Amino acid sequence: MCKAFTESILGYQVYRDSAESCLTDIMQSIDQKKNGKWLACLNPHSYVVAIDNTNFQEALRAADWLVPDGVGIVLASRILGGNIRQRLTGPDIFYGLNNHMQESGGYSVFFLGSTEETLGSISERMSKDWPDIRIAGTFSPPFRSSFSDDDIELMVSRVNSAQPDVLWVGMTAPKQEEWIHKVLPQLNVCFVAAVGAVFDFYIGRINRSHPLFQRMGLEWLPRLLREPRRLWRRMFVSAPIFLWNVLRSRFKFTHRVE
Repeated sequence: MCKAFTESILGYQVYRDSAESCLTDIMQSIDQKKNGKWLACLNPHSYVVAIDNTNFQEALRAADWLVPDGVGIVLASRILGGNIRQRLTGPDIFYGLNNHMQESGGYSVFFLGSTEETLGSISERMSKDWPDIRIAGTFSPPFRSSFSDDDIELMVSRVNSAQPDVLWVGMTAPKQEEWIHKVLPQLNVCFVAAVGAVFDFYIGRINRSHPLFQRMGLEWLPRLLREPRRLWRRMFVSAPIFLWNVLRSRFKFTHRVE
């Protein structure tokens, strides 16, 4: 990723150009057939989680594209005098890149994460939505807090034997980003994206908020109302910590909340 298209948000180089420019960059990278490029998403919650997780910090900073996935990042850019004016989310990348690959033809993808049932539904829907994209393979890894060396070896082997152009990774953060960062040198893949809940969004297992809420930067609100026990910490703990650290950076306060 060209540094001219990024800006610093609390120590992270975040992509600041348009979604279309980002997708064009990724497609060019894929067409060059050079392995080892990947994308991650930054939002206030991931920033706060990374404060006490060095591996997660390193992974986010190593991503070739770190996109502003959250209205909080857009707000932070404005407070800090930056130029990010819109979110660029996991679904934006997923749908946009698949549209580009469908239009050009001849590309293949691999889905890693979630359950066999979800992966089956993804494959079925992909064949209808983007019929010219080949599903090179899918794999549902073991549900563990951390992967063993054998788990990692098997996952890498499954991906490499399929030889996809693009690897979509749909595991929870920070596990997905840490896994990609750790095994990237071993992967024979042009482009990898950590897209979290996109797998469930795509097949309708989890409904995205209405486009009106998305445009208003309030996509989180309906989800919070639907899943308060899972998401309350993001809004009422992570968001205030993130905002305070943004203000601290802007006005040069000395105390940082962790």
